[in-house]
Order: sequence, then structure tokens, then C-alpha cells
Amino acid sequence: MTRAAFSWPVRIYWEDTDAGGIVYYANYLKFFERARTEWLRALGIHQQALRLDTGGMFVVSEANVRYHRSARLDDELLVTTSLLAPGRASMTIQQQALRQTGGAAQLLCEATIRAGWVDADGRPARIPQVILDKLT
Repeated sequence: MTRAAFSWPVRIYWEDTDAGGIVYYANYLKFFERARTEWLRALGIHQQALRLDTGGMFVVSEANVRYHRSARLDDELLVTTSLLAPGRASMTIQQQALRQTGGAAQLLCEATIRAGWVDADGRPARIPQVILDKLT
């Protein structure tokens, strides 16, 4: 059974934009990171506790980002997160940043993120089964 995409709202503030009031391209990665963190939290996976309990953590090993349209100051975005492929040592995640306008969602940016599991020393390791069970 495939889960519905997790959604996280984001409002665009001055700090997110360049001098022209357009969201700076690298900030989409921040929005995606926050949405992934909240997605995990919604699944009962708290990253700080996870690191303390298991000694391991997720790290981004690859990000493929495609920009379609620009977000601007005061826009309301919905950032979605969905698991594409869980693996033993990594997972592939699809994310989108959508602008909410008059009930319609307009795709602004999308990314495919690969997050790998590393141990306390930063070496690749298997994702603990208890985490995989919550993800799938």
C-alpha cells in the first residue's frame, strides 16, 4: 500500500528571496529538508532521538533538482514528500514545492533525493528495521 504524500506548508519571507523578491534557488533545498524532517516526525521518527538511540542518522547523498517557476515574496507553498524506494542502506524520496493559488497547485520545483544511513563514524550502514517498518 502506497502512502499519500506528506505535505508541509511554507510561507516565503524576505529572508528567502534575492534582491528581486524571488526565492533564491538554494532555499528550495532548505524547504525540502524541513519537509523531510517533519515527514519523519509524523511517522514517529525523531532524528535527534534516532541518533542518540541508534548512533546512526540519515544523510543526503544525492539531490537532483529541477526548477520550473519562481516563488516570490509572500507566496504560500506546499512542500510534499513521498517515499519512492526504500532500500537497506538508503531511500529515494520525491519532493515538490507547489504554489497554492486560488485552489490550484502550481509546480515550482521538484527534487529526487537519495538519503543514506550512516553509523556514528559516518560509514554507510543498514537502516535499522524498526525505521524501515515505519517508512513502509
